[in-house]
Amino acid sequence: MWAFILGGLFLGTVLGILYLAGRFAKFSWVRKTVGERKVFRFLTGLVLVIVIAGITGKAMGAINAEICILHLLVIWLICDGISKLVEKKRKKSFTRYYAGIAAILITIVYLTCGWYLAHHVWRTEYVLETEKQVGSLRIVQFADSHVGNTFSGEEFLELVKDMQAENPDIVVVTGDYVDDDTTREDMVAACAALGTLETAYGVYYAFGNHDKGYYGAEYRGYSGMDLIAELEKNNVIVLQDEVVLLGEDFYLIGRQDRSEDMMGRPRASMEELTADLDPARYSIVLDHQPHDFDAQEEAGVDLVLCGHTHGGQLFPFHRMGQWTGTDDKSYGLETRGSTSFIVTSGISDWAIQFKTGCKSEYVVVDVQGAAR
Repeated sequence: MWAFILGGLFLGTVLGILYLAGRFAKFSWVRKTVGERKVFRFLTGLVLVIVIAGITGKAMGAINAEICILHLLVIWLICDGISKLVEKKRKKSFTRYYAGIAAILITIVYLTCGWYLAHHVWRTEYVLETEKQVGSLRIVQFADSHVGNTFSGEEFLELVKDMQAENPDIVVVTGDYVDDDTTREDMVAACAALGTLETAYGVYYAFGNHDKGYYGAEYRGYSGMDLIAELEKNNVIVLQDEVVLLGEDFYLIGRQDRSEDMMGRPRASMEELTADLDPARYSIVLDHQPHDFDAQEEAGVDLVLCGHTHGGQLFPFHRMGQWTGTDDKSYGLETRGSTSFIVTSGISDWAIQFKTGCKSEYVVVDVQGAAR
């Protein structure tokens, strides 16, 4: 699937560059500079587009350059279409290429907003009521930090301070804490930041699909075991298909990621994890990928916290995972039977530095039980 997506992205970028080269060639200043010969104007436009892509790629990486080119392409096509309709209605052509000017300005504004939505982290709150007599619990959840993409390990400390200000009873990390390109230095600094948190029940962590590294320890300089060691050194409890009791009223179930199944390392089922649990207690599941909702509802757990989707990342594909069945939900709160599911957009991104279909966030969940 990823090969198909990346291949399509590359092909779209190439076609976009060729189309945009022809569009840039329509500007009057290009005509004045190189003359009226179409081939010279096209080559000038091609150079301009390649320079724009090169500068963007140098500043933000190749995939973000592709994202910028594709957005410019789509917006330019829309502006050209609107311009043609207006010209047809007024029965007169524009003397200047206003569609091109509008496309460039709209793309700059749109992607600037997308950059801000990715790099600024908001607070999202949910209040969940239960008939179980369990008192109250304040959970702070975050996922998909992919440390090193939109903030460094040291910069992560400022986000941790915001989470601490929520006065949480527990902080949970639902996967993709680090990335394949997260340096060891950033990983260590980020783990140290987590070590500053003070909560009633502690800080808990469940693996995502990137945390253990797809390319081996040599690629980034540390393994999944090294990450566990660094987390545990900073008093973070790592759960791998394990259940812990918080006080007298709450279970916390940390699952291995779905990617373990896909790589031939089966993880425990929800039936196995909940077999011996007291149904009078409130159960919370940490599961990075939102892809097991039916089994989780059937198991009767009360709350499932997920990440992975990045909230869908880019409009209009922000619900693609849900539409294709890859994910049970792309973003937000859903209730099935007695089970609540929350999928967060995460506090950062993998590689892509824009969010146009959502915004970065950490989640505050207030569980309120019935009176004893």
